[in-house]
Amino acid sequence: MPDELSVIGCGWPRTGYVRPVRVDILSKEYPPNIYGGAGVHVSELTKALRARGDVDVQVRAFGAPVEEPGTTGYPDLAELGEANAALKTMGVDLTMAQDCVGADLVHSHTWYANFAGHTASLLGGLPHVISAHSLEPLRPWKAEQLGGGYALSSWIEKTAYEAAAGIIAVSHGMRKDILRSYPAVDPQKVHVVHNGIDSQLWRPQRDDDIVRRHGVDPDRPAAIFVGRITRQKGLPYLLRAVRDLPPQVQLILCAGAPDTPEIKAEVEELIAGLREHRDGVIWIADMLPRNEVVALLTASTVFLCPSVYEPLGIVNLEAMACELPVVATATGGIPEVVVDGETGWLVPIEQVQDGTGTPVDPEQFVADLAAAITDALSDLDRARAFGVAGRARAVESFSWTSIGERTMEVYRGIVG
Repeated sequence: MPDELSVIGCGWPRTGYVRPVRVDILSKEYPPNIYGGAGVHVSELTKALRARGDVDVQVRAFGAPVEEPGTTGYPDLAELGEANAALKTMGVDLTMAQDCVGADLVHSHTWYANFAGHTASLLGGLPHVISAHSLEPLRPWKAEQLGGGYALSSWIEKTAYEAAAGIIAVSHGMRKDILRSYPAVDPQKVHVVHNGIDSQLWRPQRDDDIVRRHGVDPDRPAAIFVGRITRQKGLPYLLRAVRDLPPQVQLILCAGAPDTPEIKAEVEELIAGLREHRDGVIWIADMLPRNEVVALLTASTVFLCPSVYEPLGIVNLEAMACELPVVATATGGIPEVVVDGETGWLVPIEQVQDGTGTPVDPEQFVADLAAAITDALSDLDRARAFGVAGRARAVESFSWTSIGERTMEVYRGIVG
């Protein structure tokens, strides 16, 4: 990058201030269109970077125009209205890429935006940084959802990763997965910057009216799951594991957006089976506003994360920030967030090495998950102590201010 475009106080080489370095952030998800952890990450990282004042952040996201300075929405192309979902994505990416000309660096999130970042890099000679929130080779079940589009998404991701100037992994576990999935990637280009949490937005806030409106009794112990209905989230294993929980324990399932009709039907059948034998099974399929999720977390006793694939697991950070202990699978980046015996319980899992994350012994995994949940609910004072320790860890180690600074360090190392 020419010196005259550098930023005073940014730590990059400079001869004088002309304008902040411009970084274009490319994402499928951005408020108000957020449905997963990647969207939360993009939203919070953008706020952290813009708050610094030394970088011009332009957000380019899928969807209708957004009433926010420096943010542009890109709707689907009408010409591809009936096309495969992956082709629709590529159409949006191309319209994004043309607007990145003039940026100093492009930063894409997930395969949905990787094609825009890679294309913009080629078109404008720009360095392309990728944040890795998930990997296509480790989500082969997406072939059920995308059909032949999964081959396209896999090609896009592989091409972008191998050509990127830098890759940010959200955990050390994710970094290992990247290098294993894409051995042609230079390890020196892969940096670890964890996901973060806004501990002011996510904090204990009791609201019994909200809780009761959703059918939850705030005076009974409760175990809660929050996540999409996908293979990676492991919800069917959880529904089998909770069959023998003490009868006074409620199960709250904030679970929607099923990937396929098949997994939706499986979850519906398992929930119906649970309801035949116990009360207090509350299924909330709608995506709730944050304040309602916080109220439900605050009213709960333990948070459940039975994922078989989780690069980091921002939902665990959200629960911890609300002083909730976590029972989670010891896979991916989860052990970098949840400290076994201090902020929660880590459930061991041996997984088939075919990219699916399937337990080698599903019955053993379900039994171990059930044992950990039962243990978590057996001593409520201990659970509360773990919850307090979890919030302290979330506040001290996962602030967005520090994550914004670490991201800037990656930018500096690439731009020079």
